[in-house]
Formats: sequence, structure tokens, C-alpha cells
Amino acid sequence: MDYGLMTLMPTLLVLGLAIWSHRTLESVLAGALFAFFMMEGAGFLDAMAGATLEVLMTEDVAWVMLVCGLYGGFIGLLVKGGGSYAFGRALINRIETKRGGLLATWGLGLVIFLDDYLNSLTVGATMKAVTDRFRTSRAMLAYVVDSTAAPLCLLIPLSSWGAYFSSLLEQNGVAAEGQGLAVFVETIPYMFYPIVALLIVPLVAMGVIPLVGAMRRAEIKAETTGDLGIFEDEALAVEQSERGGMSVFFLPILALIFFTVFPSVDLLRGVIAGVLFTLAHYALGRVMPLGELFDTCTEGIKSMVPVLTMLLTLFVFVEANDRLGLTPYVIEAVSPFMTAALLPVVVFVTVSLLSFTTGSNWGVIAITMPIAFPLAQTFDVSIPLVMGALFSASGFGSHACFYSDSTVLSAQGAGCRTFDHAITQLPYALLGAVVTALLFFAVA
Repeated sequence: MDYGLMTLMPTLLVLGLAIWSHRTLESVLAGALFAFFMMEGAGFLDAMAGATLEVLMTEDVAWVMLVCGLYGGFIGLLVKGGGSYAFGRALINRIETKRGGLLATWGLGLVIFLDDYLNSLTVGATMKAVTDRFRTSRAMLAYVVDSTAAPLCLLIPLSSWGAYFSSLLEQNGVAAEGQGLAVFVETIPYMFYPIVALLIVPLVAMGVIPLVGAMRRAEIKAETTGDLGIFEDEALAVEQSERGGMSVFFLPILALIFFTVFPSVDLLRGVIAGVLFTLAHYALGRVMPLGELFDTCTEGIKSMVPVLTMLLTLFVFVEANDRLGLTPYVIEAVSPFMTAALLPVVVFVTVSLLSFTTGSNWGVIAITMPIAFPLAQTFDVSIPLVMGALFSASGFGSHACFYSDSTVLSAQGAGCRTFDHAITQLPYALLGAVVTALLFFAVA
């Protein structure tokens, strides 16, 4: 069934409710319910229940839920074992200004490049003690973390993003079998959004780009009243410990990275191995009793329950939009504007809007790549340039969307409300998008 302009209504409802209520989970849930009501009428609850079960049974969603839950256990061990405290304490002794704390956060984010989930959760949890000392709002911390998570992973071929997009390039005939990674590397110079987003962060930290809107208000409130905008569930939070040393932090991180990368990139295997290594390392090193180790790991997984709930709701909403045909509808609407000169910028703007409004980053790219590739061939436009526009759009959506997985996890890692993080970073994400669009227009 063709829903026409009504296809946009669930997404507009989500955005409107999120802005009005400042509550993202409830807004996304309302959007999903409304979408299924549009499609099924009185049977919308049965349809949504069936869709939720289907979503949970898909391999990609199960992978995300497992990885995020286990990351909670891994980070819980780092915090309770004293590893993150020891690392933060070492940095505090070397950092003397608020600007230095933000730049150190940015620098640590550049080092942890394998996956945006790992980046968002680990960097945020590690740097809170440092940035809190200088009365930095948690919203600012979340912005810095988020801006060096997905944007950086897009530029690194060895990251989970690089592996996924390389496989898509092969599946869609853009690259020959076994050459997906090589073609992906060719697109990196044209991934303008992640490059610009990464460069904006130090400019904001150093005051070259001024604080505006909600971010300015959050920073003023933090500096004048000491209210950092902390939002952490004390019942689920893992208590910070001072008992460990630097090895308690670095050895588990190195183990996680090693098992993630070798013999091939596999984040789920890496985090399972990372948790097992940390349990063994802490037990043998008498960091804490064995019973406390398992309790801490369990508490860390529990701390991810709000995030997992949000992610599941998001995946159901994405499924609803897919059934409504949102992406094909928008692509068809902008197709009259497709010309050789405008193709890269139209692809970037259109897919950015889709990724931003749906909260689907990898899924939107999987749908739009089979459309963008033939268009590039038809108009004789550089394939790496158009693919760069496509991947840049995915990075913007992940970064800017109020309810994307990256936004939710960055807020969780930094310890602030998801809406507060989304609304404070939006002006800087939009600035990056405007600069990116101009660059694609200039090089086309």
C-alpha cells in the first residue's frame, strides 16, 4: 500500500514529541505505535508484537544487544576494579585546565577507533572524573565523545564500520569480490562529514567556535552552580573504586582490542574475550574476590538495561518505517533534482535526512546504495565521491539523530540524559553538515 505523504507522519511525531517532552524513549515508542496503527488499524498491537519478535530474532539486532550488554559488564569491571579511576587520576595530575580535559577526551577517542560502541562507552566512563574536576557539563563531555566515535570509525578501514561498508560495496557490485576494503579506502578522502566533525571538536574545546544554544546554557550552569547535568541511575550504577593501578585499566583494554582484531574483526568475540580476560586478571591479581567480580559484571550488564530498551524500541521503529516505505518515498521525491553536478550533494542531504529522522544508519545505507551506485554510473560521476557522500550521510545521522544508538550510548557513557546530549550537540552537527554539503558541491 502506498501511504504517500502520510509515510512521514510517524517520524514527525517522534521528533515533535521528543522536542516537546524531552523524553526520547517514550517518543520513539509512540512513533512505532502510530506507524503500526496506520498500517494495521485495530490489529496494531498484534502487528507490533510480531514485529518486535521478528526484530529480536534477526542476527544484527541480537549482535547489538549482546555486544552492548557485555560492554556494560566489561566497563563495570574497569570502574569497580579501579582501572578507570587510576587512569583518570594519572590524567588529572597532568591536566590543569578545562580545555585540556576536553582535548584529552578527544585524544583518547582518537585512540579507541575499533568501534563507536566501545568508544562511546569506554571514553565517557573513563573521562568523567577528569572533566568533572573542571566543572565541565556532562552534555559537553557527551558531545566530545560522540564526535570522535562514529565519525572516527568511518575513517578507519579496520573498524566495524569499515568492515560493514566494505561488505556492502561487494554485495552491490561497486567492488569486485575481495576488493571491498580497497574501494572503501578510496572513498575515505571524500568522507567530508566525519573529517569536519572531528576537526570541529578541538575548535569548540579551545573556544574558536563559540558555545551556542543549549550547550552554552549547560556550560554556564555547570560553571556557576556546579550542576553538571548528571543523569545516572544510582540503583544500576557501578561504584567507582580506587583499589587498582594502571595495569587494571590497560591490560583489559589491550586484551579486548587484540581479540577483536585477530584473526579477523569480530567485536562480539572481542568483548567476550575481554570480559573473560578481565575476570581472570582481576582474580589472579587479587583485585577483588571472585564473588564480587561476578556481581560487578552482572551489575554492569544491568546498567545497560535502559540503553537496551531504547535500542530495541529504535529497531522496532526502524522496522515500522521500512514497512511504510519511508526511504523509497523520499528517494522518489528528490529524484527530479538528480544531475551530474548535484548528485553528490543531493545524495548527502537526502540520506542525511533519512538517517537523522529514522535513526537507522547502516540500514539506510543498505537500502540506498543500490540506488546511488547506478545513478553515479548513469551521470558518470566518480564512484568514490558518491560513496563518500553516502557514508558521510550515515555518519551525520548516527551523530545527530536524537535517538540513534550512538547518541544513546554516548549519553550513557557520559552520564547525561539522551535528550540533553542530542539538543546540545545538534548545532555543531548541523554546522558540520553545512560545511560538508558545500564541499560536495564544490568538488562535484
